Amino acid sequence: MSGPSHESALKRNFQTRLVEARARTDELFSYLHADGLYDRPIPERHRNIFYLGHFEAFDYNLVYRSACEREPFDESFARMFAFGMDPVDGKLPTDQPADWPTVDEVRKYNRKVRESVDACLQESPLLDRDRPTLRNGYIFNIAIEHRLMHAETFAYLLHQMPLEKKDRVKTCPVTEGPSVTPKMVEIPAGSVTLGLEASPDEAFGWDNERNLRRVEVPRFALSAHNVTNGKFLEFVRSRAYDEQRYWSEEGWEWKTSQGISHPGFWVRKGDEWYCRLLFDEVPLPTDWPVYVTYAEADAYVRWAGKDLPTEAQLHRAAYGTPEGGERAYPWGDEPPEVARGNFDFGRWDPTPVGYYPSGQSAFGIHDLLGNGWEWTRTVFEPFDGFDPFPPYPGYSANFFDGKHYVVKGGTARTAACMLRRSFRNWFQPHYPYVYVAFRLVEN
Repeated sequence: MSGPSHESALKRNFQTRLVEARARTDELFSYLHADGLYDRPIPERHRNIFYLGHFEAFDYNLVYRSACEREPFDESFARMFAFGMDPVDGKLPTDQPADWPTVDEVRKYNRKVRESVDACLQESPLLDRDRPTLRNGYIFNIAIEHRLMHAETFAYLLHQMPLEKKDRVKTCPVTEGPSVTPKMVEIPAGSVTLGLEASPDEAFGWDNERNLRRVEVPRFALSAHNVTNGKFLEFVRSRAYDEQRYWSEEGWEWKTSQGISHPGFWVRKGDEWYCRLLFDEVPLPTDWPVYVTYAEADAYVRWAGKDLPTEAQLHRAAYGTPEGGERAYPWGDEPPEVARGNFDFGRWDPTPVGYYPSGQSAFGIHDLLGNGWEWTRTVFEPFDGFDPFPPYPGYSANFFDGKHYVVKGGTARTAACMLRRSFRNWFQPHYPYVYVAFRLVEN
């Protein structure tokens, strides 16, 4: 297919994906009661009302104003809702609800932006080689994936809201899974290819995914499953969780200064432990992966006499084969589907480890995509030849500060398009709100 017919097909595809991505974020706000829109569920983050306007402000700034070069409107909202925050210096926002516009004003702005962005898509020359930000819908890929990333971000913000401030959704969490015996799996030495080799015309990827980095990985052993709530509970009950010798200096400072005594998604009621879900609280499912900070994961692996894997090790275990090749996904080259893992908005909650045996890697490692991001001990940094996104130069570069760690994999709320092999995510080591699991490595 080429020429006008190819361009029309591209536009239909992007319009469909835009509509679907908008539905994901709209759905989340539909669960939040009106009196919670001006709350700040996480001290380090903006109030909820910011996110109501942020998705459209982002599309306005990058698509409508920058790529499509259209006449501006409502620049005050474009500035107000332009950027989120990721403070690592302890400074917290101090704005008040009265500093923000009304919900009706934000929704009116959103409608106008969506109409304008849709018009840009239909009128833009997506096959023009002289317009690189529009070529093959490059800027629309950015807008769609940015929104889908925030569909996950806002899910974990919504997770922190009191249950009485959101509609209770019947989620039917899976609490019974296969019988799993913890074991370490030998992974032979091999070569991995991190990042993307294809040009932006051939495959979309964020700037931190480029360029290709080849890494030789020595033999290692990796746990076949993520550490579960039950195994981490042993760590807590043994009181080793409260022993300084298992923590890094920075981790111990965070734990003691913040009064941390257990993982952020756990709730203690008398002598019983519960897990706080997005729409409920349930007795702690011991065979679900435990979601913890990097500092907590690091303390656990020290206690266990193991380590956290590097980005290259996790990549080798996920995509490598005993024959030396690499797959597109852990299970092979077939695209993601519901039988392969807990991802792409199929569920609200985790599932027991090993629940999707058809998603395991060539080495028999389970849950490498979905059911929780996975910590690596690799500091987030650029690959050689890094070139910031021209339309969004701070997307990755602002976080090459030595204070963030690479996570790989995905969660129940990670879109299928971001399950590609090259995708990289990152978080601060002391951020207790995100859906990040971990597993053990022996070097």
